[in-house]
Amino acid sequence: MNCAAGAGEREMAFGERMSIYREIREMREQSVYKKALTLAVPMMIQNGITNAVSLVDNLMVGSLGTESMTAVSIVGQLIFVFFLAVFGGLSGPGIYGAQYYGQRNKEGFQTVFRLKLWITAVIVLVGMIIFITNGSRLIGLYLHGSTQGMDAGKTLEQGMEYLHIMLIGLIPFAFTQIYAGSLREMGESVKPMIAGIASVFVDIVFNYLLIYGKFGCPRLEVRGAAIATVMARFVEMFIVVGWTHASIRKYELLQKVYRTVRVSFAQVKGVLVKGFPIFMNEFFWAGGMAALTQCYSMKGLQVIAGLNISNAICNLLNVVFVAMGNAVGIIIGQQLGASRFEEAKRDAGKLRWFTAGLCLILTVILAACSHGFPQLYDTTEDVRYLGQWFIIITAVFFPVQGFLNVLYFTLRSGGKTVITFLFDSVFTWVVSVTLAFVLCRFTALPVLAVYALVQSADLIKVVVGYVLVKKGIWITNLVV
Repeated sequence: MNCAAGAGEREMAFGERMSIYREIREMREQSVYKKALTLAVPMMIQNGITNAVSLVDNLMVGSLGTESMTAVSIVGQLIFVFFLAVFGGLSGPGIYGAQYYGQRNKEGFQTVFRLKLWITAVIVLVGMIIFITNGSRLIGLYLHGSTQGMDAGKTLEQGMEYLHIMLIGLIPFAFTQIYAGSLREMGESVKPMIAGIASVFVDIVFNYLLIYGKFGCPRLEVRGAAIATVMARFVEMFIVVGWTHASIRKYELLQKVYRTVRVSFAQVKGVLVKGFPIFMNEFFWAGGMAALTQCYSMKGLQVIAGLNISNAICNLLNVVFVAMGNAVGIIIGQQLGASRFEEAKRDAGKLRWFTAGLCLILTVILAACSHGFPQLYDTTEDVRYLGQWFIIITAVFFPVQGFLNVLYFTLRSGGKTVITFLFDSVFTWVVSVTLAFVLCRFTALPVLAVYALVQSADLIKVVVGYVLVKKGIWITNLVV
C-alpha cells in the first residue's frame, strides 16, 4: 500500500516536473518570438511607412505619365545600389557592434562606431563622383528597348533632373544609418522608427505641394518629388542624431564617442577583414539587381514601367522579412557574443520557420491586390498587365525569400562573411543575371516567363543555405 502510494507520488511529482518544464519551454519559445518582434516590428513600421511614402510618390509621379514614372524608377534602381553599399559597409561593423553590446564592451563598441563614420564618408564620396560623372550613361543603359508611345529622350532628361537633386540626400541618409544601426545593435529600434515616421510626413506633404504646385508652390513635377525626398532625409537625420544625444545617459556605450574619431588599423583590422566581404556582397548584389532590371528591359521599356508598379507594392510588404532578418542577426549576434551557442542555434531554427509563415500570409495579400493596384496608374494596358503578373510571381516566392533572408543573417551573425558573399552576390551574378541575360537576349520567351524562372533559381540558395546553417559552421564568438 505504502509502496503503491510512494510510486503514485513519484509519478505525480514527475508529471508536475514535466508540466513545469513544458511551461518554461513554452515561455522561452514565446520569449524569442517576442524578442524578435520587439526588434522587428518598429523596423517594419519604419520601413513600411517609408515604403508607403515611396508608393504614394510612385502614384503621384505615375500620374504625370509613363516617361516620368520610368525615369524615377531607373534612378531609384541606381540609388538603391548606393543604399546597399552603405548598408553593406555598416553591416560588418554591425556584427561586431551587436556582439560587443552582448559583452557590454564600451571601448569596442565605440571603436566600431568611429569606423562606421569613416566607411560611410568614403562610400558617399565615391558614390557622388560616379553619379555626377556617369549619371546619363547609367540611366541610358535602361533605355535601349523600344516601346511605341514612350519617349526615351524625355525619360533620360527627367531622370537626370531627378538624380542631380537626389544626390544631396545621400549625406543625411548615410549619417542616419550609422546612428540607427548602432541603436538597433543595442536593442533600441523605436527612435529610428519615430524619425522615419516624421520624415514620411514631410515627404508626403511636400511631394503633394511640389509635384503638383499646390497652395502657391511651384509645379516642379519630377524635380519636386526629389526635393521632397531630400527634405525628408534631413528631417530623419536631425531627429535620430539629436534625440540620441539628448538622451545620451541612456546609452552608456555611446557616451563621449566623439572625444576622438581616430581609429588605428590594429584596432579595426579584424572588423575590416570580416566586414569587407559583406560590403562587397551588398554592393554586388545591388548591382546584380540593377543588371537584372537592365536584362528585362531588353524586352521593351514597358517592362521597366511594369516592374516599377510591382516593386512599389511588393516593397511595401517585404519589410516584414527584411526586418525579421535584421532582428535575427541582432539576437543571434548578441547570443554568440555571450557564448550562448545552443540557445542561438535553437532560436535561429524557430525564427526561420516563423518568418516563412509570416511571408505566406503576405503572399495571399499580394495576390489579392494584384489586379486592382495597377489600375491606379495612368499608363497603358500592357504596362498594367505586366505589373499585375510581376506582383503575382513575386508574391508566390515571398515565403522562399523570407526563409532565405533568415538563413543569410544567421550565417552573417557568426562572421561567415565570405560564405554569405558567395551565397548571395556571386550567386546573383553567376546564376540569376546570366540566366536572365541568356533568356532575354537569345530566346523568344515572354518576359514574365523569364522573370519566373529567375525567381525560381533562388531555391538552389535555400537548399545550400539550409545545409550550411544546420551544420552550425556559423556558431562563433568573434569578440572573445
